[in-house]
Formats: sequence, structure tokens, C-alpha cells
Amino acid sequence: MRGALGYRPMRSGEEEEGVCDLVSRIFEEFVAGGLSPEGREEFYSYSDPHLLLSRSRWNSSVHLALADGLIIAMIEVREDGHVALFFVLGDHQGKGVGGELFRRGIAAARIRNPGISKATVRSSPNAVPIYERLGFRRLEGLEGEGSIPSIPMVLDLG
Repeated sequence: MRGALGYRPMRSGEEEEGVCDLVSRIFEEFVAGGLSPEGREEFYSYSDPHLLLSRSRWNSSVHLALADGLIIAMIEVREDGHVALFFVLGDHQGKGVGGELFRRGIAAARIRNPGISKATVRSSPNAVPIYERLGFRRLEGLEGEGSIPSIPMVLDLG
């Protein structure tokens, strides 16, 4: 990773060409291959740019990591502490970008809802080790919400 690295909330207008394009690229590289066509459709329906913008104005915050002005990672955290979307470009994984973005997303959720005591996520099976490094622990087994298999995880925020 070279150049200036920065973090900030998503701005209106970035949801389509910046954020959702990034999400789609990373999803296709790391997740989509293990899903049925219905699972892919369900994911793309949820990650629609207009819906992301709407959620960010209603009950979620979306934060970005940028390197040299380019979006390299994003996180969407609902005000109840649930991590709805979390993607880091492959070249930037394992370098602390995701951890810092996660801390900022949770901090924003706590501003909106100071009483939250835990963070939750429905992790794709291949992302479980990433969430475990952030301190999450698995709840019960593999679940399929719709067509997307996921593993429920929780992190006590103290």
C-alpha cells in the first residue's frame, strides 16, 4: 500500500460508481463463486446503490477507506451494531485497513445509539477468520438467510 491513506463517511453520489462498484468487484472475486444464481441475485438486490444510499440516510452509516483518493474499502454498520456490508480490496487486505474501518463504523453506530453493547454480522463462510481476528466469535452453525449461507457472529463491545 502506498500513498496517502484516509478514512471518511460516504458522500452522496459515491454510492454507485465508487462504493457499489467496489463491492461488486470484491464480491465477484471472493464470494460469488460459492453462491447459487439466486444467492447472487439476492446479494445484488441488497447492495443496490439506491438502497445503500437510502439505508445510510435512515439507520446505517457507511464509511470508506481511500488510498491516493481511490476507494479501497467500505463498511456499512447499522445503528444497532450490525455489520451489513464490509469489503476491502484484495491488495489492501491484511494491512489494518479493515480493522480501522471497522472501528470507525462501530464508533459511528455508537454515536447514533450509545447503548449498543455488541456488534453482529452474518459472515460468509470464507470471511469468518477475518471477523475472528477482529474479535468476533461464532454463534450457532451455518445458516442460510434466503439463498446466501452465512455464519452468525457477535463481538461484545463492553
